[in-house]
Amino acid sequence: MGDEERGPSFRTGPSDRTEPFRSQSEYRPFHEPPKWPTHRSQRALVFEVVAVFVVLLTAIAITRGVSTGQAPQSNGSVPAELTARVEPGVVDVDSTLGLQSAEAAGTGMVLSSSGEVLTNNHVVNGATNVKVTVVGNGRSYSAVVVGTDASHDVAVLRLEGASGLATVPIGNSASVSVGDAVVALGNAGGVGGKPSTASGSVTALNQSITATDPDGLSEQLSGMIQTDAPIQPGDSGGPLINRGGNVVGMNTAASNGYTMQAGAEAGFSVPINTALAVAAQIEAGKTSPTIHIGPAVFLGIAVQDTPNGSGAEIVGVFDGSPAENAGLSEGDVVTSIDGQPVNSASDLTNDLRAFHPGDSVTLGWIDQSGQQHAGHIQLVTGPAD
Repeated sequence: MGDEERGPSFRTGPSDRTEPFRSQSEYRPFHEPPKWPTHRSQRALVFEVVAVFVVLLTAIAITRGVSTGQAPQSNGSVPAELTARVEPGVVDVDSTLGLQSAEAAGTGMVLSSSGEVLTNNHVVNGATNVKVTVVGNGRSYSAVVVGTDASHDVAVLRLEGASGLATVPIGNSASVSVGDAVVALGNAGGVGGKPSTASGSVTALNQSITATDPDGLSEQLSGMIQTDAPIQPGDSGGPLINRGGNVVGMNTAASNGYTMQAGAEAGFSVPINTALAVAAQIEAGKTSPTIHIGPAVFLGIAVQDTPNGSGAEIVGVFDGSPAENAGLSEGDVVTSIDGQPVNSASDLTNDLRAFHPGDSVTLGWIDQSGQQHAGHIQLVTGPAD
C-alpha cells in the first residue's frame, strides 16, 4: 500500500444504518452520534450544525497508506489491573446540541484534580450544554468549554465545582512502537457507567486521515496512532493505554462506519503528547488560527454545500436561534459573512471560528425565490456556562 492515496470513502448516514459496508476505507470520529428530537427532519442527521466548528456526523477516509505488507507482531497484552487503575480518571461526556435538545455522547480524561478534562473537539462541537459524569466518584458536573482546536480534534473542559478528582496516568506517546499492546477505554454506545474496553495492538504510527461528512466537507488530522482495537461510537475522547497502564493516545476515529468488525482496517488515536501540547496552549489562553479560546458561538442552522459551489444551503433552522430570529429559513443559501464570500458550508464554519458570543455579524443570503437579503445577527453562546 505504501504512501499511495486511497479512493474516497463510502458516505455513511444516520447511526441506525444496517446495510452492509461497501468500502474498507471508511473512518469516522467515534462520539455517539446526536439523537435528534423526533419532530426534526431525519435529513438533518447527515449535515453539519453550524456553531464554531463542524459537528462531524461523518465517514472518515485514510489518505496515506499504512500497511507494511504483513500484520505486526503483538507485544503481549495489557494487564486488567492496569486498565482498572485508569478507570477512575475516565469521564462520560454528554452534549446537548443546538436549541432543540439533540444529544450526543463521548468520553473524556481528567487531567487535574480540580476538574480539567481532555476530550475530542467533535464530542462537544456545536453543543449548547455539556454534562460530564466522573467514573471515579459517580458525580455529574456542568462543564464549561475552555477552548478547542479542530485541526487536532482537541477540546479542554472545566468541571464546575469539582475537586479531589482522580486523574489518568499520562505516558509518553513518543515511545509507542508498532506491535505494542494497547487498550482503548470509553463510553461505548453512549450508555455511561463503567468504561468499556477494547484490546488490540499498534499497527502503524504517524498516520494522516481526512474526516469527511456525507457532503464532502472534510477535516485533516495527522500524526495519528493506528491500532486494531475495536473502538465503538461513544469512545471518542477516551484513553488509549499501553502495557504500563499509562495513557499514550486519545481515541478519535475508526474504520468501517460505527463499529470495528471482522475485516475492519483500523482505529486512530491522537498521540497524548500532541493532545497535551494543544491543551496547554488552550489552558494558557493562547489563541491561534486553529485554537479557539472560550465557549463556541452558535448561529443555529444546519447546512450543506450547494451543487454549484456558490454558498451554504440551509437544511434546518433551530427553534429560537439567532438565525431563526433573523428570518432565515430552510432552503435559503448563505452567500457571505461580514462581506466575505461564503462558497461552501466549510467556509461558513471556518469564518465563524473568529467570533465569540455576543459578537454581531452581517450575514448575506438568498431566499428560495431568489431575493437577496442582508441582516445583522448577534451570535450567542454554544456550550453554555
